[in-house]
This record gives sequence, structure tokens and C-alpha cells, in this order.
Amino acid sequence: MFKRIIAVANQKGGVGKTTTAVNLAASLAATQRRVLLIDLDPQGNATMGCGVDKRTLERSATDVLLGDCNIVDAIVTIEGAGFDLLPANQDLTAAEVRLLTLLAGREHRLEKALAPVRDRYDIVVIDCPPALNILTVNALTAADSVLIPMQCEYYALEGLSGLMSTIEQIRDSVNPKLEVEGILRTMFDPRNNLSNDVAAQLIEHFGDRVFRTIIPRNVRLAEAPSFGVPAMLHDKDSRGALAYLALAGELIRRDDPDAPPLEEPEPEVPTVSRPEPEPVAAAAEPEAEPEASPEPEADESLRYPPPAIPYLGN
Repeated sequence: MFKRIIAVANQKGGVGKTTTAVNLAASLAATQRRVLLIDLDPQGNATMGCGVDKRTLERSATDVLLGDCNIVDAIVTIEGAGFDLLPANQDLTAAEVRLLTLLAGREHRLEKALAPVRDRYDIVVIDCPPALNILTVNALTAADSVLIPMQCEYYALEGLSGLMSTIEQIRDSVNPKLEVEGILRTMFDPRNNLSNDVAAQLIEHFGDRVFRTIIPRNVRLAEAPSFGVPAMLHDKDSRGALAYLALAGELIRRDDPDAPPLEEPEPEVPTVSRPEPEPVAAAAEPEAEPEASPEPEADESLRYPPPAIPYLGN
């Protein structure tokens, strides 16, 4: 059984961490797995993206980290998506400041809070803030692995080296079991030469740790948070939703190569397979054989012109 705590982390902002955390949680829940999504970002974007108003929270990740309430009391169920959420809001900034004043055990707060509910879930996905702060350290300390979303840009490569160094430090000091789950290429545009070059460098340096699944730029994926739902509930046939379903399948197969495919792996197939226009082709064949033509050679050249060479530009 695929059981894991996955931290979605990258100190660079705008690379798709929250989008990945929310949509991966929804996709894994679609495979009948019990999933908990933890919003550990003071911006609360994952909370809002799940349809929970961060401004009206009675209990949040802040209360859990500071020990003011049990994690069970703060968890809310996202009915349509089929997973649970530990929400967050801007109060996490105050929690971060208070955690820094603690002399010992501050990096283990999330790990200890998760202990009572760990067996209730198959997968826990943690959305980390865009910084290597005490909140991110808590996530990395509690996690089994780190999933790193990144755009294929130069600055993203620069930030990746810093994150890898932090992961090594966490592994050496407080969490020896921590490993890199994989590097996920997000907002990918294959028409961009730089994106292809950076993707090639990632594969060269990290090999199998780069996910085969690529998350494309997709309008449906980008607009889903404004509706407060994951992309698969907004438009399950969109390229973005299908990409995250493929990512969930790849994660599961990495852990269990014999795992059956997802129930809905290729919803685009019915729209792609169209019946062949056989009656039209059959009607066109007799016109191609005018045996009584007085000028067969001229007609042949008109009826069968050489194939046009596609214009490829300058």
C-alpha cells in the first residue's frame, strides 16, 4: 500500500507548489486513497483553492503547531474532492515567530501533531511556503519525501541547488529518512527553447528523479482556484487535470509497479476516436477512373497533383 507524507516544496515562488499540492491530493483521492492536505503557507492559497474561506477559520494549522488544539479538531473535509484539509491563513506568520522563540523541538511540532492521525491516511500532502523557513523545516522534518515543482527557467535551476542543500541538512540532522520524491516540471511550454534546454539539464543531472509527467500551461488549471475546486472538478477533461491524474498514477507505480492503472486514465480517448468517413472515400473512387477521357495524361496530372510541401517558415 502506498503510504507516505509528501512535502511539496520549493523556496522560489510562482512555480506551482499550491496548484500541485491541491490537484495531486484530489487526484490521489480519486484512486480511492485516504488523503490529507496540509496548508502550511500563510497565504492560505491551498485553503481557498479547496473552497474554504481562510478569513472565517475557527481553527487552523496555526493552532495545531502552537499546541492550542488537536489536529483532529482543525481538519475539515472537502466533500466534492474526497480528501481532508488542515487549513491555514495569515496567522501562520505569527506562529512562525513564536516557534523561533522556542529553544528545543520547534522543528518537530508538525511531526508530533500528525502522530495521532497518521494511520488514518494513506497519503499526506504538505503545501510549503515559498521560503526555507521554520514552517518549511517542520514540513521536511515530518515528511518521508519531497516533491519539487519547478519551472524550466534559469533562476529555477539556481534555487534548486539551495533546496537540495537544505534537504541534505535536514537529512543529516533531524530526518534521516527524508528523500527526494521527484522533480516535477510545471507550466511547461514545449515551444520555448529555454524550457527544453533546462528540462534536458534536469534529466541529465537527476535522471529518474525527474517525473516523466509534465504539467503544461493550461487555462482550466489556472482558473480552477477562482471556483474553489481542484481542476478535475472544474474540468476533468482538461489537459491540466489529466496531467495531475497521470502524476498520481506515476507516484503509485513508482511505489508499486504492479498497481492497476487508474480508473479514468484517458478520458480524452472517446473524443479522439472518430469513425472513418468510409462512404465519402468510396464515392470518390469511381471519379478517379475516367476510362473514356480523350486526354488521359492531362487529366491524370490534374487529378493527381504532387503532394504539397508544407511551408516551414524562414
